[in-house]
Amino acid sequence: MATLSVKPGQRYNVSDWETSNRLMSDTAINKQMISQEVRQEAQALRNETNIKTYWDKSDTCRRLRDRIYDVTRWKENLASCAQEVDKEMEALTLMKEELERTLASTTLPLDVAAECLTLRERRRGGELVSDPVEAELKKEVEVIDGIQRTLQQRISRAFEQLCLLQEIRHQLTNDLQNKMEALDVDNTCLSLTETSSEISLKPNPTRVLSGSTTPQQWEQFSRYNVSRALEEMEASLQLREDMTLTKGQALNELEAQRVATDFALRKRSHHLQQACDELEWQRKTTQDEIAQLEQDIHGLEEDLRAKTAPLKLAHTRLEHRTTRPGADLCRDEVQFGLVEEVKQLEATIEALKQKLAQAQHSLQALLQHQASMGEDLSRKLHALSLEQRSQETRQRLTAAAQQELTASAIVPLTNSSGRHALELL
Repeated sequence: MATLSVKPGQRYNVSDWETSNRLMSDTAINKQMISQEVRQEAQALRNETNIKTYWDKSDTCRRLRDRIYDVTRWKENLASCAQEVDKEMEALTLMKEELERTLASTTLPLDVAAECLTLRERRRGGELVSDPVEAELKKEVEVIDGIQRTLQQRISRAFEQLCLLQEIRHQLTNDLQNKMEALDVDNTCLSLTETSSEISLKPNPTRVLSGSTTPQQWEQFSRYNVSRALEEMEASLQLREDMTLTKGQALNELEAQRVATDFALRKRSHHLQQACDELEWQRKTTQDEIAQLEQDIHGLEEDLRAKTAPLKLAHTRLEHRTTRPGADLCRDEVQFGLVEEVKQLEATIEALKQKLAQAQHSLQALLQHQASMGEDLSRKLHALSLEQRSQETRQRLTAAAQQELTASAIVPLTNSSGRHALELL
């Protein structure tokens, strides 16, 4: 009978086998329990993480909406402030241009005053006097120079203020542009979902970029821009009020000085006219007096010539009576009468000669004074013509003032760049 070949090996007891089976069963139960615990913990973790993820996403969306609201609010504030800055720049530019026109309008009064002073320097002789007209004209030149300096200072200050407003406007627009870009980014982030095609994992997304600011710094930056803009607009408003006051004062001073100068010029012209009329009257009366004096001199000369014949007669009679002979050469009444007659005639002739010389001297004095009055009248008439030319020259001021008043009724609302409204960049 054949025998089976059996591979030699270790043999276990039944008890060992049963023990092994129990151990295997117990181990399975233990592993199952551990697995159940893991599954329960995994489910709890899934539920917890799902809820956490959902609420974190919801919280992020809420924060994004809050951030969008804050950025939008500041964007509106910045945009409103920028528009106010534009309006203030427009108003300040218009006021600056008004002052520039006012400054340009002072050129004509200055030229007129200088021309009048030059005209009046052409007066001759005693008419070249330092009168109130000259004082008022010089004062007018000083007033215009002072007004020009004041206006130029205001214009320069307005230019500087416009530069400051332009600078803050640039800061506002930059901040506003940043806010708009930030809004676009946050709105894009808010619109993204788990199913969006453009989402992906990024390398080191939690890094902190250089130049990052805190919310307090962010708000303080925009608040500073708005606050500075308000300060500059307040300064610009005060400057515009000062410029308006300066312009009014300048025009009032110009008008007051123009009236004072015109009054002094009219008064001087009136006095000159009175002096010319008086001198003309004196020339006429002097001419009449010369004519009468010449007639009297002619009469004196005729009387003087008429006294020669009686004197010759008396001399001849006395000479003839010296030829009487002897005792008839008597100093009788006839002799005394002839001697007295000669003396009287000689005295009369001497008196007539003296009076004739006095009359001729007076005539020469009248003629010389008449010539002097003619020269003086010529100078006065020349001075009067210069005063009248000065008055005609100053009429240009009245015409220019009327034209400026008509032109100022319609002022185009344009700034220095020619735009009717400043655009927000």
